[in-house]
Amino acid sequence: MNRLKTIASAVVAGTLALALAACGGGGETSEGSSSAAASGTTYKIGVLQLTEHAALDASNEGFVAALDDAGISYEIDQQNAQNDQSACQTIASKLVNDGDDLILAIGTPAAQAVSSATSDIPIIGTAITDFAESGLVASNEEPGGNVTGSSDLTPVTDQIELLEQLVPDAKTVGLLYCTAESNSEVQISMAEEALDAAGIAHERYTVSSSNEIQQVIESMVGKVDAIYTPTDNTIAAGMATVSMVANENDLPVIVGCDTMVEDGGLASYSINYYDLGYKAGEMAVEILTEGADPAEMPIAYLEAEDCQLIANQATADEVGIDISGLEDAEIV
Repeated sequence: MNRLKTIASAVVAGTLALALAACGGGGETSEGSSSAAASGTTYKIGVLQLTEHAALDASNEGFVAALDDAGISYEIDQQNAQNDQSACQTIASKLVNDGDDLILAIGTPAAQAVSSATSDIPIIGTAITDFAESGLVASNEEPGGNVTGSSDLTPVTDQIELLEQLVPDAKTVGLLYCTAESNSEVQISMAEEALDAAGIAHERYTVSSSNEIQQVIESMVGKVDAIYTPTDNTIAAGMATVSMVANENDLPVIVGCDTMVEDGGLASYSINYYDLGYKAGEMAVEILTEGADPAEMPIAYLEAEDCQLIANQATADEVGIDISGLEDAEIV
């Protein structure tokens, strides 16, 4: 896998750099570390998480850990939209009306909802692939407004190379994603470029909600030799269904992140979402305690060395794929 790591260094370093609360519009307010209470400031922080799944949960936990490690005093209002766009809008308005000092938005639709609700309150986004492409910032290098954060753009080219290595006879790859997520389109386009370069045919298979996942996976059987799905929140939340149907039909699934492997995907070359959230938390601390301006804070990326090759042994056994050649891989 040395070749994977070499390419990852170019792609990732060059191209990119707790408990959760109740459902729907409900939330829970909790107090953070009181070690910085002597400063006389207790910050109000609102959190809007798009939906519940392991990657977004880990980002949330990493964010809170960074606040605690910084020793600031804060009150945090955790809200989860349960992948409901209208709930995102409602919760965003609530957080703005509450007069929070800063808002964390986890997932692109969550960030879009919050940024539409305020141009004054600093917004930190995380688990977002391309802030500029999503209309959240003027550019990823110079955001220019009240939004900044940490990107989860993964080494898509390396993930496709991983697919080539594990499924060398693949003639056609199904590209699975949710049409409601603009950042998935970005990653799918990158995957198509990599597959074209490798001379492998591909076809898009899309869902508009989690209810369609099983039917769409079933429609791939007999038409594709493998599936690739990026860091798509709808697909990640439904990975149990994806893996159940795909594994039953001997369809290996290369996925966008480690938590999707843990939920039944075959393998990934992945960033760590806890670290991603932690980086977002560090940015939040800079804004709150040092007066940093989001407009001048470039979108942050994890480094190439932060990526991890990970594979699922049970899934490999079920679909008949040999993963013994994955050097330095974490096997789950």
